[in-house]
Amino acid sequence: MPLALLALTISAFAIGTTEFVIVGLVPTIAEQLSVSLPSAGLLVSIYAMGVAVGAPVLTSLTVKFPRKQLLLALMVLFTIGNLLAWQAPNYTILVIARLLTGLAHGVFFSIGSTIATSLVPKDKAASAIAIMFGGLTVALVTGVPLGTFIGQYFGWRETFLAVSLLGVIALVSSFILLPNNISGRNNTHLRDMLEVLTHPRLLMIYAITALGYGGVFTTFTFLAPMMQNQAGFSANAVGWILLGYGVAVALGNIWGGKLADKHGAVAALTFIFAALAVLLFIFQFTASMHYPALITVLVIGVFAFGNVPGLQVYVVQKAEIYTPNAVDIASGLNIAAFNIGIALGSIIGGQTVEHYGLAQTPWIGAVIVLFALLLIYMSGRLDKHTNKKAFAHVITDN
Repeated sequence: MPLALLALTISAFAIGTTEFVIVGLVPTIAEQLSVSLPSAGLLVSIYAMGVAVGAPVLTSLTVKFPRKQLLLALMVLFTIGNLLAWQAPNYTILVIARLLTGLAHGVFFSIGSTIATSLVPKDKAASAIAIMFGGLTVALVTGVPLGTFIGQYFGWRETFLAVSLLGVIALVSSFILLPNNISGRNNTHLRDMLEVLTHPRLLMIYAITALGYGGVFTTFTFLAPMMQNQAGFSANAVGWILLGYGVAVALGNIWGGKLADKHGAVAALTFIFAALAVLLFIFQFTASMHYPALITVLVIGVFAFGNVPGLQVYVVQKAEIYTPNAVDIASGLNIAAFNIGIALGSIIGGQTVEHYGLAQTPWIGAVIVLFALLLIYMSGRLDKHTNKKAFAHVITDN
């Protein structure tokens, strides 16, 4: 794998840290800025809104920019956003800062996926995406706990200062390691985004992404209280469990990329979604048992993000066939679908907890994942049907 992928991974690490670290800082921010906890919690949703808008819209507006220069500009915007958060005098400025960093996040992962695949042979595409997204998962393991520690002991502002320093490191590494001749797609227009948004095959993949992540986050959003209240672990132990979960996620991300490279995206995703559904159903019964709950959670972690490389490479492959002038946009919309899924899972999980209790989130998450499994099965069948028609057409022509 080329060193240029290291620059993408470092950038993904910085972005992943700033995305998730806010969760651990919400109580402190609410107290110091004299806002309610729900208002402080909105900083998470506002960031996600920036991702959802930045991924498709800004990607389509920046297709004519050279890829390396665009990536450098995104890291500059990311760094400025975190510096603004560091110096934010009030809640409104902090909202603006979060929105700016969310916009950078959306475009980065949109073009980052296509840049990563352009750096390697086609049979290594999923692994390249997995390595880049590995920065995001490593952020869950190390960046978020460290950022939360900084916020608790030195203040939440210093956390954003530290993340802005990560942005500078990512900027410098991208400048040094990324080649200058990364190919872009310069003929994309806003009408191409409409084409992507109305193509049934691409919409099916976005639904798979949203449902797959919606199911996982229905449970994951409330994993800490479940492990504490149901499985009987202490608050300190839950922190270590989440660290172990993050390590499992990082390993699963790399494994998922290799699985998609070896067996194809559809086969890999079918296996991963089936395993996730089964594991979530198992967790329904083991969540109230001490060590069985721990083992189940760690195994779920291996599969939880293992579908990221397959989903991302699959949407790129289909976009290259159906919307070749809007591959970056198609990739960006899948990033938006990830965030929609996370929001969907959090909302469904919250409603489940409110009306039925913590204990019911695993099986509901499993049912949602089963819908994703059904859709990936249908998509695979459509692929085979399309390939047969194309083969028959070639035979007829000859």
